[in-house]
Amino acid sequence: MSYRFFTNKECEYYPCHDFERINCLFCFCPLYCLAECGGTFKLLENGRKDCSKCILPHTENGYDYIINKLQHTN
Repeated sequence: MSYRFFTNKECEYYPCHDFERINCLFCFCPLYCLAECGGTFKLLENGRKDCSKCILPHTENGYDYIINKLQHTN
């Protein structure tokens, strides 16, 4: 079993995105506070990010991407 990827089908919000294989490890993206996170987001009028269309943390390579990004963030 890998701790880089798991699916929680018992979550009350599952499936939160519309694709077949979803990684639930980063339910809330740890890159949210980064202006250049690399994900697909929309900036709202109040300055907050709307990441509801972003699937980056939920993909098979999401763990590696996020860990790499966090390691290289000043």
